[in-house]
Amino acid sequence: MRLRLATWNINSVRLRVEQVARFVDEQAPDVLCLQEIKCREGEFPREAFEQMGLPHLKIAGQKGWHGVAIASRLPIEDVAVLNACREGHARCVSARIAGVEIQNFYVPAGGDVPDRALNPKFDHKLDFFETLTAELARRDPKDPLIVTGDLNVAPGEFDVWSHRQMSRIVSHTPVEVAAMEALKASLGFIDLPRAAVPEPEKLFSWWSYRAADFRKSNRGLRLDHILVTPGLREAVFRTGAAASRVHDDVREWERPSDHAPVSADFAL
Repeated sequence: MRLRLATWNINSVRLRVEQVARFVDEQAPDVLCLQEIKCREGEFPREAFEQMGLPHLKIAGQKGWHGVAIASRLPIEDVAVLNACREGHARCVSARIAGVEIQNFYVPAGGDVPDRALNPKFDHKLDFFETLTAELARRDPKDPLIVTGDLNVAPGEFDVWSHRQMSRIVSHTPVEVAAMEALKASLGFIDLPRAAVPEPEKLFSWWSYRAADFRKSNRGLRLDHILVTPGLREAVFRTGAAASRVHDDVREWERPSDHAPVSADFAL
């Protein structure tokens, strides 16, 4: 079977539920992982997702802030959440779908000052990565696991519009890049969007609202990720190449999120 998974920082699910419905209609994801839903569980638009054909839901909500959810066409089994957030925010949600464990995260942005001692938000971000990496390192890389979501790090030189300028800005500083690399190394994760679009091609999933024309300025970052363990390598490369893409056309829609959805296909 084909399993299509998409991840999307929706920046308020209630505000953009019609955009979600349009994306689901056009791209037919079997699993949709959302971040920044910005609502509590009881406020989540369940009926709309049922009408989209995604009736199975796991939601970790929070009033007005953060929040993550997994919506699925297929039944969901419970699985332990890798809760790496020391502040108790709704930033982690998990599920097992079609035999595959999915961990969906919204990693803290980290504030503006890239210094752990001076900026508690930046320390929180790095602590999140360190806690998650330590937990993952205890796992078996042969187990089918997807780590996805808005991880708020653009890890590579070609994942930012300007490597030189962004190296001093939170999201692409050397310490964050190193934290992301340690996470990926913990289980030998495969970076699916990069497997599909190899460097040196630029690849972004986020563009600031400040630009009147995001395509013209194209000052983007790749903050949204789909990482899979070696246990899913065959499912990813069964047809010979990874099938993953950033749906940057969604960023052109009216009143969009500043993030575009990212999807990947698996042959299970």
